[in-house]
Amino acid sequence: MTMLDRMRRHKGWLKWSLGAVVVSFVLLYIPSFLGDSAQGAANNSVVATVDGRDITAAQFRRVYQQQMQQYRQSYGAQMDERLLKQLGIDQRIVQQMIQEEASLAEANRLGITASDAEVRERILSLPAFQDNGQFIGDVRYRQLLQMQTPPMRPTDFEDQVRRSIVAEKLQAAVTGWITVGDKDVETEFQKRNEKAKFAVVTFPADKYREGITATDDEIAKYFNDHKDTYRIGEKRKIRYVTIDQEALRAKATVTGQQIERAYNDNIQQYSTPAQVRASHILLKTEGKDDAAVKKQAEDILAKLKAGGDFAELAKKYSQDEGSAVKGGDLDFFPKGQMVPEFDKVAFELEPGQLSDLVKSQFGYHIIKVTDKRIATTKSLAEVRGQIEDQLKFEQADAAAQKLSDEVGAEIKKPADIEKVARARGLQTGESGLFLQDEPVAGIGMSPAIGQTVFTMKEGEVSEPIRTPQGYAIVTVTGKQDSYIPKVDEVKAKVREDVVTAKAIEKARATAATVAASMKSGDFDKAAKAAGVEVKTTELIARGAPIGDAGVSPKLEDAAFALASGAVSDAIVTEKGAAVVKVVERKDTTPDEFAKEKDNIRNELLNDRKQRFFGAYMTKARQRMTIRTHPETIAQVVG
Repeated sequence: MTMLDRMRRHKGWLKWSLGAVVVSFVLLYIPSFLGDSAQGAANNSVVATVDGRDITAAQFRRVYQQQMQQYRQSYGAQMDERLLKQLGIDQRIVQQMIQEEASLAEANRLGITASDAEVRERILSLPAFQDNGQFIGDVRYRQLLQMQTPPMRPTDFEDQVRRSIVAEKLQAAVTGWITVGDKDVETEFQKRNEKAKFAVVTFPADKYREGITATDDEIAKYFNDHKDTYRIGEKRKIRYVTIDQEALRAKATVTGQQIERAYNDNIQQYSTPAQVRASHILLKTEGKDDAAVKKQAEDILAKLKAGGDFAELAKKYSQDEGSAVKGGDLDFFPKGQMVPEFDKVAFELEPGQLSDLVKSQFGYHIIKVTDKRIATTKSLAEVRGQIEDQLKFEQADAAAQKLSDEVGAEIKKPADIEKVARARGLQTGESGLFLQDEPVAGIGMSPAIGQTVFTMKEGEVSEPIRTPQGYAIVTVTGKQDSYIPKVDEVKAKVREDVVTAKAIEKARATAATVAASMKSGDFDKAAKAAGVEVKTTELIARGAPIGDAGVSPKLEDAAFALASGAVSDAIVTEKGAAVVKVVERKDTTPDEFAKEKDNIRNELLNDRKQRFFGAYMTKARQRMTIRTHPETIAQVVG
């Protein structure tokens, strides 16, 4: 993480500190204290249940609104909330909340708890509640919680701290045995930091396809050798009734008064705050002699005042890794995005002005403002069409939700689908057999339909399911188990695979002949004699394209394993074959490794723990009874 990232993250110092303590729980489970039950589902309505533990509408609303706000901050007023809804942001949030609640349920099953003493110790250790290393006292503690938006009661905050400690203990208990060996750390360091320059010759398989055929015997043999590749997954078919939200939208009407009210109620969405563009030079003080760092900063400031080039001095001296390479440029930012000390000075300076030394928690800054933008607000006329479209969408969304709830209540068994659809003038249909990740005939691509249908039994009727077009209620009318087909069912695909395999083998054989000549003579001359072109890369790290061969893990592993000046054998890739020569290598040094090994070990360890814990919790959730209530979710987001 760059220094700029950390500066921006610290804009609300108390919120940041609290968030670090309670991980994601402080965002997910703090109850609503501002009475936002006036809209949508009641606060105590249940969005989901995990082994008897309820996730309420109030909890979900809080997270949903925070997520929408984050999108607006990232993408501005043009953020299309309708598109986010269609992409299922609400479902992703629910699933995250379910995962968090499942962790607490699993901890409870294992008898993992957090004592009052542990909660108190954690809170007392928070920098947000300390002054000169001492706890600020109960009165100020309560005052700081009241300053949050919305205000927080101590009992509620302490409950979240307790939940966080329990979650941490669970993960520690499950993953505490995991370690990372020195060899793994060194290998990962090499992969991240070694660089090489390659001369590359490629042999695309497509160039060798002409004239290649596949006989029936070859097709049969290839199929028998790769049978599981052609396995056809389980398929199901459904009967459904749909509620078309777009048709409802076409009927929606919006008045000028509604548009004006929506504009005034959401004026911040159409406003851009004043911004400055600044550059800075940062000298960090953490773990250093403050006086010595300050003296160095004063010397740099003197050079700048004497006419020194700010960008060049920033590149040479600044310790903010993210901005130093750009001459200290931080781009435009609004008030409140940087730490307070930096923010105050940046907005007081005029373009071209240079600050004196500015001290923050990160160290000493020298700031230069390069540009300013005044605050602007789009007029109602500019956004009228956008607002009208959004209001019509919201009307249609609410109408579709209401209708789906009514229809869902009326359909109790499969036979009810046709009867209710006729009475309400709704569209019904029956799909053919489809795989879980395939489009459904009459509905289209809908992951929610696939996920639901493949957990249902034949004859069951679903609750209303959100689709890209609106809602659907479905019943499973048949299924086909997964099976390995007869060769004739997939003959065309197998034929294509045989031809491709032959073309790749032909490319490999040609590459092998050329590689032999390159190893025994001049690389470039051998390539020219073979009629192939040599492409030379820059000095690249792993993950970058290697010439015309592109990004190929197999080619990458073989190429980076070569010594400087070495020529590879023919390397088979997904696209054909290639031969590479190492023109130059930039290997890592023991000193570089010594500086980075602890960080890399921690990263690898955390990654392994997270992956193992994720797999563990997947198994744990399979033992739990988990139910969601789409109608409540829809009421909240609608």
